[in-house]
Amino acid sequence: MTTDDKLKPLREQIDAIDAQILDLLNRRARVAQEVGHVKAETNAPVFRPEREAQVLRSVAERNPGPLLDTDIQTVFREVMSACRALEKRVTVAYLGPAGTFSEQAVYQQFGRAVEGMPCVSIDEVFRATEAGTADFGVVPIENSSEGVINRTLDLLLQTTLTISGEVSIQVNHSLMTRSGNMSGINSICAHSQALAQCQVWLNQNYPNIERRAVASNGEAARLAGEDATVAAIASEIAGQKYNLQVVKAHIQDDPHNRTRFAVVGRLHTAASGKDQTSLVLSVPNKAGAVYNLLAPLAKHGVSMTRFESRPARMGTWEYYFYVDVEGHLKDSKVADALKELKDNAAFFKVLGSYPFSL
Repeated sequence: MTTDDKLKPLREQIDAIDAQILDLLNRRARVAQEVGHVKAETNAPVFRPEREAQVLRSVAERNPGPLLDTDIQTVFREVMSACRALEKRVTVAYLGPAGTFSEQAVYQQFGRAVEGMPCVSIDEVFRATEAGTADFGVVPIENSSEGVINRTLDLLLQTTLTISGEVSIQVNHSLMTRSGNMSGINSICAHSQALAQCQVWLNQNYPNIERRAVASNGEAARLAGEDATVAAIASEIAGQKYNLQVVKAHIQDDPHNRTRFAVVGRLHTAASGKDQTSLVLSVPNKAGAVYNLLAPLAKHGVSMTRFESRPARMGTWEYYFYVDVEGHLKDSKVADALKELKDNAAFFKVLGSYPFSL
């Protein structure tokens, strides 16, 4: 018996199963359309991050294998994205151009059935979302190697938008050129964070080539695609978009390098069962003020997962404190703790409650 003879009945089984999957997907889509009609009657939002987080957690918990939980979640994320698009295609602003890690974060959160809106800066992402040109914005907030993205924190302090979700992605940087080698290269371009994340490798391998910070890694790839004397540090996806060849992959100094992104918009996300809440606070400039401010968290059993400080930029050496805590704003113990925090703070703002990144 030939290989084809052995494969034929297995392929027939796959074809039959695929037909069942196709039927079930369209049945799901029709139900999703009915959901859309109900939402339209009450003007309810199309995208509900807490509901989608619950679905993705549920399928992972029920997954018997052999497919990995993460792969199952990827499939279901795209199914939900396609079904959501039957109601309305969500527009999402991000730091562009195409090919940035911000664009990858958009797809990881929303799936690919969305309208991406590349922006030239983080400021522009906020402006587009605040103006309603985009339904949501995705902005980098923290890198595991280089720390917080200061401009994002400053804009979160000022904006009327709220955080409705977060995305954490593995960041792998590749050095790329049009030719696939460094012959004739006069400069290496990347976002300032990417240059910092690859600093040791660059010092060891190309210490004498100029490093030039640009608005994004996607922009670096675009420039390298136009100029044979420019090398780019970017994702390989960005390189493919601009016809670049990889000189060296995975040049980041930290092999576990990750970036966390915030999803901002006007949506106030309901509780999903596994959430966190982000705050920004300031305190009177006196001894013990920070300790006294945060004491309500311990009192009510609320865990703090992140604490960052930023100068208030008022010339008085005062600081804003960016805090993440476990739990949703509507959880009773979180609500009680935040009420006390607000009473003790000189400044208090809830940036949003949203599901933990999957």
